Amino acid sequence: MRKVPGLAMLAVIALGGCAGSPGTRNAETVQMSADSEIEVLGAVRVTRHEGADDLVSGGLGLAGLRNPLPPPPADPMAPTATELRRMALHTNWRGIADLSPGGAVETRFPELPVVTGEEHAALLRLPGRHAPHRVLLQVPDGFDPGRPCLVVAPASGSRGVYGAISVAAPWALPRGCALAMTDKGAGTDVFDPASGTGTTLDGTRARAGAAPLAFVPPGFSQPRTDTRLLALRHLHSGDNPERDWGLHTLQAARWALDRLSEKFGRRIDADSTRVIAVAVSNGGGAVLQAAGHDADGLLDAVVAGEPNVTAAGARPLYDYATEAALYQGCALLDPRMEGIPFVGEPQRALAALRCKSLARAGLLEGNDVQAQAGDAYRRLVAGGWTRQALEQAGLNVSFDLWRAVAAGYAGAYARAPFDAMPCGYGYAAIDAAGQPVAASEPVLTLWGSLGPGIPPAAGIGLIDTRAGGIDPALPGLQCLRDLYQGEDETARALRTGIEETRVRAQPKVPTIVLHGAGDGLVPAVFSSRPYVAAALAADAPVTYWEVEHAQHFDAFLAVPEMFARYVPLLPYLWQALDQQWARLESGAPVAPSQVVRTQPRTTLAPLAAPQTGGLRTDPGANAITQADGGLRVPLD
Repeated sequence: MRKVPGLAMLAVIALGGCAGSPGTRNAETVQMSADSEIEVLGAVRVTRHEGADDLVSGGLGLAGLRNPLPPPPADPMAPTATELRRMALHTNWRGIADLSPGGAVETRFPELPVVTGEEHAALLRLPGRHAPHRVLLQVPDGFDPGRPCLVVAPASGSRGVYGAISVAAPWALPRGCALAMTDKGAGTDVFDPASGTGTTLDGTRARAGAAPLAFVPPGFSQPRTDTRLLALRHLHSGDNPERDWGLHTLQAARWALDRLSEKFGRRIDADSTRVIAVAVSNGGGAVLQAAGHDADGLLDAVVAGEPNVTAAGARPLYDYATEAALYQGCALLDPRMEGIPFVGEPQRALAALRCKSLARAGLLEGNDVQAQAGDAYRRLVAGGWTRQALEQAGLNVSFDLWRAVAAGYAGAYARAPFDAMPCGYGYAAIDAAGQPVAASEPVLTLWGSLGPGIPPAAGIGLIDTRAGGIDPALPGLQCLRDLYQGEDETARALRTGIEETRVRAQPKVPTIVLHGAGDGLVPAVFSSRPYVAAALAADAPVTYWEVEHAQHFDAFLAVPEMFARYVPLLPYLWQALDQQWARLESGAPVAPSQVVRTQPRTTLAPLAAPQTGGLRTDPGANAITQADGGLRVPLD
């Protein structure tokens, strides 16, 4: 273990700018010295969890988590903190993990662990930032302060503080490791400017000024009866929190060590504690950011699954998301997309409409829909999209994921206020016809437990003021795409925000990066591969596993057309944790970089080795090699 100052904060780290007008921000240096205090907003909340309210699933177990509906509160108008917690656990397990009978979770954990212990919850804030981030420390009763271990797990996507529960809890807590989680400045805390209310630490609601809130928009002073629009922390804090995801992760770990020291009355610091960072998707990007920022040597090992990470020279998420938002809907009609999941007659009809609309706008060539679809497919391939990544387009288009991601991230990157988002987008509670209405208390209160962090979901919708014509979404999507190459103030601010999120691909501790070859939301070719290539070029200790037939959403594997085509990624992440643990325990080597060959299952029979194994100590022809400054992956 490396010597680290006890109860320290973070090393001096150079970050992208904060002060100044949009598009003209200068670089700033955020100093978090070894003897700085961690800023905690309000009191720390400590709760005991046992019996039918354990740490891992809130007493739901596999049976309760498989229920498509969350456990309802006794009074929807006034849910208790306990009810909100259980609903959040249900939402986040189901949003990430393969819970199907015989699926990834049941195969690895036939009896979902029941672990008793404490939760310590707090709101922490980085120096110089407006909004806090939620942190949650779970301390199992089996934690041994004489031989401490800590797993740090930032949430995936824009999820709340339980957003990594399915990834880390069943592995860490039964082992006796404490688990520190953070929503990394994103999360599900919604503020209603009309009523002046936001979310408190325990998930209930209060007026601004009456109690510490998890998020209040910058400049808010009194209720605004002139708006129905809502504000969300990831998108409207003005902090561009993605640039700080690694710092949020490290701060959560530091705070967790402080809390453990206080609880057990003895010094528990990074020098005496095994600290492993693990997460997926945006959380995977966060742990890689943390590894690059970890100048003090807080971490001992890192595991990043399907990370949203942008290395120097790689295409950022906003670039390829806005490209996909325009062209993937039309490309569904190309013969090379035949048979992919989530494409039926309704999707084909909308695809034909999108092809014609793009052609009329001069964005596609071709005299008929078939030729236009071929041109859309070719444009995507020319942009770097692989065949495997494009096969997830049916899911992305059917669930309108690209518009949700691009609209939300545009606001975050440009640091736009909730009522002046780029391209006329906004968020509001909606009625059955999709029209904005005044937000009700149940919607506002329950969204913190049911929402994924970025609408549309759970009663809050995406408002598109540019919508119109026969292809209503297209004007807004064109605007979002044009921003990436525009020269006005908003476009410059957006690109500045994007550049602030590029990572330093130089982790100092052994790091395993794993990615599905079929990931079409955060394709490996734009994220993990460039990151690993840059890390290897810097002689960083990085291992890369690319899993054949794995995509971004394990949670969809209960759908027949998905489980017949794909395998889950989480079993490989748990194997990566196993191997990192064995390395720390006994010096055992981890499996080398490789393409992991797999075989999807044909029925909902229990998973077997072709769906959860396949790692080789000598990958042979499956080896991933570096060539010409990049990675040579046998799948390509």
